[in-house]
Amino acid sequence: MQSMFSTEVGGPETLKLTETETPTPKGTEVLIRVRAAGVNFPDTLMIRDMYQFKPPRPFAPGGEISGEIEAVGDKVTTVKPGDRVLALIGHGGFATHAIADASRVIPVPDSMPFEDAACFIFTYGTSHHALKDRAHLKAGETLLILGAAGGVGSAAIELGKAAGARVIAAVSSEDKAEVCRSFGADETIVYPRELDRDGQKAFSQQIKDVAGKDGVNVVYDAVGGAYAEPAVRALAWEGRFLVVGFPAGIPKLPLNLTLLKGCQIVGVFWGDATRRDPKGHAENVAELFDMYAKGQIKPRISGSFPLERAGEALEMMQGRKVTGKVVVTMG
Repeated sequence: MQSMFSTEVGGPETLKLTETETPTPKGTEVLIRVRAAGVNFPDTLMIRDMYQFKPPRPFAPGGEISGEIEAVGDKVTTVKPGDRVLALIGHGGFATHAIADASRVIPVPDSMPFEDAACFIFTYGTSHHALKDRAHLKAGETLLILGAAGGVGSAAIELGKAAGARVIAAVSSEDKAEVCRSFGADETIVYPRELDRDGQKAFSQQIKDVAGKDGVNVVYDAVGGAYAEPAVRALAWEGRFLVVGFPAGIPKLPLNLTLLKGCQIVGVFWGDATRRDPKGHAENVAELFDMYAKGQIKPRISGSFPLERAGEALEMMQGRKVTGKVVVTMG
């Protein structure tokens, strides 16, 4: 098998294409012949040792994969060789083969291309959990999405519309705003790449002008940094602010705003939620496949790279140049 290994702490340029023995699955494990791997922001952090989980080196990044089951351990009864599946494996996906525990494997319909399957569960799973389970988004409410052109952001646009919300997409360029409108956003806001204090005040006023006098019911923040406080200031009474990610830095918020607005700051840790509530996760996955079948959601793949160019995919991700999803393919 071949893998794009991280052998030292560093950026995408440190990855090395390496050939190793193909592993044999044991017990509850399965061996997946990987056809595609979704690229997600945690992949860029993991190779720099900046993520919560630090795998021992050498390791391949890539926590979201799709492909066919090639072999199974002697305790596996839920899937069999030849089944088309997607899987969440944490890391190891930028490779021609990967081991996964059978509990992390989800069968996919024949009608779903491997590229869609590899870009499906992480972004839509995160955003569905955020909007449904954490924000309890209701039809008729206003949803503001920061970083709306990225993977989880674009998923949140589609899921927000499917829930009957009015969706405002906030992004860093007019090109990205146009992409968000094609995803279904009702309104768009373009914010600057850097925000000083005056810029924060102007951004907050922008949000209020677009949202209207009642403000925003839910903020989906996949950006963080200086953009968070202006969004909190634009929240409606009893609004919900979802902490999803912070590629622009970990924000510092004046907590008096939560008192003044009666609002909630809500953390979204989808990965741990799937482990703590497997039944709820299974229900959400079934709902997502149903929405996919109905055409309400579909991964928007803006870039596809072969395995040996996986570093370029990570460069796009860390440079915040991605609209929708980027995928690494293994042929």
